[in-house]
Amino acid sequence: MNLPFSIDLKGKTAVVTGGGGVLCSGFSKALAACGANVAVCDLKLEAAQAVVDEIKAEGGSAIAVNANVLDKASLIAAKKLIDATFGGVDILLNGAGGNNPKGTTTKEYLFPEDLDENSEAVKDITTFFDLDPDGISFVFNLNFLGTLLPTQVFARDMAKREAPVIINISSMNSFRPLTKIPAYSGAKAAVSNFTQWLAVHFSKVGIRVNAIAPGFFVTAQNKNLLMNPDGSLTPRSEKILGHTPLGRFGTPDDLTGTLLWLVDAKSAGFVNGVVVPVDGGFAAYSGV
Repeated sequence: MNLPFSIDLKGKTAVVTGGGGVLCSGFSKALAACGANVAVCDLKLEAAQAVVDEIKAEGGSAIAVNANVLDKASLIAAKKLIDATFGGVDILLNGAGGNNPKGTTTKEYLFPEDLDENSEAVKDITTFFDLDPDGISFVFNLNFLGTLLPTQVFARDMAKREAPVIINISSMNSFRPLTKIPAYSGAKAAVSNFTQWLAVHFSKVGIRVNAIAPGFFVTAQNKNLLMNPDGSLTPRSEKILGHTPLGRFGTPDDLTGTLLWLVDAKSAGFVNGVVVPVDGGFAAYSGV
């Protein structure tokens, strides 16, 4: 793997939840390339194993671990396996998260005609008033509880190790909510707030807690929203790139430097409780 720079993580163990996904697989490979033992945790074991195979092919050390970030018993079982294999955890990257169609509106705006419940035109759309509470709960739980529960399971022992660090994955939605996805935007705002809370709470036991807030990256979850079947951009993508000064989507490699900086105690030992945007300038641009 080509790294923008390297840090020394030999002897360290990193846990990456959601490690089988597009962005978190990149995080896993970067940490392994710097010498860390990496536990690639994912609800889909085969996805985690594919990442592990890539890491081992490059000479790295990693194991695939089946873990459900919403099931504490599953996380405890994962910790036992990781501890038995690598002897403890120094880095926790809370990367599991995502959205759900049941927490998403069809339109960006509510129009007067959408208020007519008897209209044929509204039967095939989801307005704010139609959002499914179960869908909202799922999104909040996956992103917020999916960050809180792994932290509960791993952080107690991490606090006894040298220079432990937690990296949460927030989103630019936490700063500026996007249309259509109120549940996801709110959940990521909670992750950012929780990152600051944890940074203060864990400061006396030496755990640094920070977050990365990616801008727009094409992943398996959002590809259908951003790309047409022929590979062309959807209207939503056109709007996104029109408001991104660098004029492109991010790639997993664009996150690597920020990750390594935050993880390295020599580089960021006094950085605690920050949420770092990696967004191509999206948040800086007002549209004019």
